[in-house]
Amino acid sequence: MTLRVLGAILALVLTLTAFGASSHGQDRYAAFVADMETGEVLHARLADASRFPASLTKMMTLYMLFEAVERGDLTLQSQLTMSREAASRPPSKLGVAAGGTVNVETAIRALVIRSANDVAAMVGEHLAGSESAFAEAMTARAMELGLTATVFRNASGLPDPNQRTTARDMARLAHALHRDFPQYFHYFNERSFRHGGRTYTNHNTLVGRVTGIDGLKTGYIRASGFNVVVTGQRDGTRLVAVVMGGATAPVRDAHAEELVEAAFSTLDARRQGVMLASLNAPRLNPIREQEILTAELSGVAAPTAMGSTEAAAPPVRVVLEDTPDLARPARVQASEEPNLFAAAAASTIAAAPASGFTGWAVQVGAFGSEAVARARLETVLALAPELGTGRPVTEAVQRDGRTLWRARFDAIEQGTARAVCARLARLNEACFAVNQDA
Repeated sequence: MTLRVLGAILALVLTLTAFGASSHGQDRYAAFVADMETGEVLHARLADASRFPASLTKMMTLYMLFEAVERGDLTLQSQLTMSREAASRPPSKLGVAAGGTVNVETAIRALVIRSANDVAAMVGEHLAGSESAFAEAMTARAMELGLTATVFRNASGLPDPNQRTTARDMARLAHALHRDFPQYFHYFNERSFRHGGRTYTNHNTLVGRVTGIDGLKTGYIRASGFNVVVTGQRDGTRLVAVVMGGATAPVRDAHAEELVEAAFSTLDARRQGVMLASLNAPRLNPIREQEILTAELSGVAAPTAMGSTEAAAPPVRVVLEDTPDLARPARVQASEEPNLFAAAAASTIAAAPASGFTGWAVQVGAFGSEAVARARLETVLALAPELGTGRPVTEAVQRDGRTLWRARFDAIEQGTARAVCARLARLNEACFAVNQDA
């Protein structure tokens, strides 16, 4: 697996939005991972918090379009006409002139790959007479599918203060698309398409790059941050992962990949009956697994308090549910703490030798691949830019015949290490400050 290294600078200031998003993006972030076959929730943070869907909205537009084709109201070759109103939608768009036509199959690809707002409005107008009427129909159909916390106001996801959803609902919608329309799901796995002499590339860069990922949809407006829903299958296991509120598209993608890799690794180990056997900790959430491995591979005898190796406390709190969930109504988990991708400058993370440093280190995880370890370093550096004064390290460690990649920042001043881990603890992020001279 190859991870696209983030750019030299990932500097982004999250600004106040017209819909009340805080300057720190605390009401943007949400994450959710589930097994699409069993409905088991593997990871959830703020999964039921109200969020702006942005272009994830087009997943519902596509669901409605697929239903129309299956009913026989349309075929893939049926022509749809672009109205003046639809053509006026801002980018991303296909750019079809008012009065021009495209067939349904082109419309599907334009929605999936180009995320075309003009095509979304055109589809809504064709199916319901007006985009507002279509939005009402979308909301009603979503409720029937179990998306109990979702309201649509347009077909595209363009800004509207009343268009809301949750990470859990978006996972349910992805599940419904795959369950109800497997014959059309291949469109989500296409990396590009041509129209009007131009080639359009899929915004979802995880497709074709991360093993097993075969969909699904990205989204962005200022109020939402960068969203993505991804689906993937390995060894007969199919997952859905949702990340909402990323500070940048690369950071969002790295986090989604991190969650997917951890979930697949956990399920594979469980299936083989050897998941963390030496720790006697079955049925662990993938994020909880990282917490234990972080402590173990840092040389700390057991998981300790964030920012200290002197006191005991459970570092990472996650939501873990073992009952089928994708088909049941949402349940608000009011006790969850906000998490976010903080706005900060971040430098490119590269593999570095582990030796030659003294002082304190900040360890942030142990992972099944070096690429995911690097991605974790990028994410943490965005949360704590003062770690840029140290040296990012990914180090291979052998344990019980398994290669793990330890991710940490070396040569950190003691006060900085403790302060960073204390702050990350408040964000529910795994972090251990370790004295390398001890």
